[in-house]
Amino acid sequence: MRIKQKRKTTIIKLDDINAEVTQKKIKNLHLRVCPPAGHVRISAPFRMNQEKIRVFALSKLCWIRKQRQRIRNQVCELTDKYIDQETHYFRGKSYQLKVLENNCSPFAELIEKKIFLHVPLGADTKKKRSVLNEWYREQLMESILPLVKKWEIKLNVSVERFSIRHMKSRWGSCTTKTRSIRFNLELAKKSIECLEYIVVHELVHLLEASHNSRFKALMNQFYPNWKHYRKELHSLPIKV
Repeated sequence: MRIKQKRKTTIIKLDDINAEVTQKKIKNLHLRVCPPAGHVRISAPFRMNQEKIRVFALSKLCWIRKQRQRIRNQVCELTDKYIDQETHYFRGKSYQLKVLENNCSPFAELIEKKIFLHVPLGADTKKKRSVLNEWYREQLMESILPLVKKWEIKLNVSVERFSIRHMKSRWGSCTTKTRSIRFNLELAKKSIECLEYIVVHELVHLLEASHNSRFKALMNQFYPNWKHYRKELHSLPIKV
């Protein structure tokens, strides 16, 4: 009887950088530098020992440093102040922000080419962000619901529940045992095609839990342009 190996996660030191190493049932070694903080994550086969993984990672140290700096620069550029004429995104398009301070209940609305943000007098950046994010959440929920229903039928799967939350390094995630899907709030700013890609991606996990050849074949079958939208989504770091 073959004993199933469980994933093993450890931390290795690369000069002044900590790298998270996860050993699992895969054939090749993969290295990623993940936004927004530039965390280094390595996926490695069970057969590979820690020293070989460390030697490989050290050989990529220069590249790792460049990627971490690039991500940090992008995150700095993406800092919002929530002031008039600032550019914000919704469903893949850019809009100017117009902040209106009044005594009404706070809310946001899209009118023509502007997002109007109604906030209390003297509202700080945190309050403005909270009001705008609540609007994003409502809009994203409206967009996701029909897409989930559409792809449940196409894939012949059933989602027990889905939720929207802030996620630091993922656009979505799926727990197959409970058939629960989580979507990143930042998807409200992306195109409907990118959002649909994530919906399909997570629902396909209900048919195939891992990112193996079967998973990719299913993605190719049901959403042929998925690689294009994956590249679009990963072109910039996720805001937090």
